[in-house]
Amino acid sequence: MINPGPAHLYSGMAPGIVGGHYAQAEAEIDLARLAQGAGAELIEGSVQAIDAAVRQVHLADGRSLEYDYLSLNIGAPAGTGAVPGAREHAIGVKPFARLLERWRSLRNRGARIAIAGGGAAGIELAMAMKHAGAAAVTVFSDRFPFSGRLSERVLAALDRNGVRFMSSSPVLAVEPGPVVVTSPEKTPFDAVFWAAGTAAPPLVAAAGLATDPGGYALVDASLRSVSHPQVFAAGDCASLAAAPHPRSGVYAVRHGAVLAENLMRVVRGQPLAAYEPQRRSLVLLSCGGKYAVAARGGWSAEGAWAWRWKDWIDRRWVRSFG
Repeated sequence: MINPGPAHLYSGMAPGIVGGHYAQAEAEIDLARLAQGAGAELIEGSVQAIDAAVRQVHLADGRSLEYDYLSLNIGAPAGTGAVPGAREHAIGVKPFARLLERWRSLRNRGARIAIAGGGAAGIELAMAMKHAGAAAVTVFSDRFPFSGRLSERVLAALDRNGVRFMSSSPVLAVEPGPVVVTSPEKTPFDAVFWAAGTAAPPLVAAAGLATDPGGYALVDASLRSVSHPQVFAAGDCASLAAAPHPRSGVYAVRHGAVLAENLMRVVRGQPLAAYEPQRRSLVLLSCGGKYAVAARGGWSAEGAWAWRWKDWIDRRWVRSFG
């Protein structure tokens, strides 16, 4: 297992860390301990390149590793590249360690915060930052992602938390300052956080693997590369050729179970299992304080009990790797 550091921060608890409900250590999975318990080797390092033709992985420190099978679970970085100035002047919500480091420098200063992207991640982060002491938080988005009763609940939660939601106002550019450029306004902030989608990891296309039009690894139902059968890919870095679906943790977790099964099967020479995306998934949105909105399909509800439910699920998930 190759990872830049000895721990992995669970993204589902990142807003809770920002909001002051968790210490960072409570949301981290100890990869060294996990690897030792599984009989695996943990290598701390960053992958610089993959040579799929000769089955080698090259690390930034000059080391190279050969493989019989490779499993890519590298996620996808924040999609800042397409917007002028965003890469230079905005902070991507991924990697989370960098996000938290920047937030710690701001939280006691009564900062004015802009968040680009009005999906679940941006909304949770906005309410967490306002709850933790930001002077003002504004979310910029091209649309509001929810509808019906769920939309009413989330908009009411944003209003209670004092978060300004700017629908039909995508960020067109980020100028030094930072200054957010929308049509037709320019607004200065103390920091801009980028939660507006993801970008394909450059490693994938550079390795010569088959990709979808966006550059994500194209895999079959077994999560195996359609061009290189020795390579598996799962989570946000992958696209299913026959069953495309949103990039979110609720799908990535299900990928993981099928991936684990298939990595065992492939070394045993057994037929591989197929992943089928779930039609509906549970959504639990934390709302700044210890309060959350829950939704599944057309059903939704909210309250402190929903936050306790989310807290129980998240803590159990992290503990399962202990």
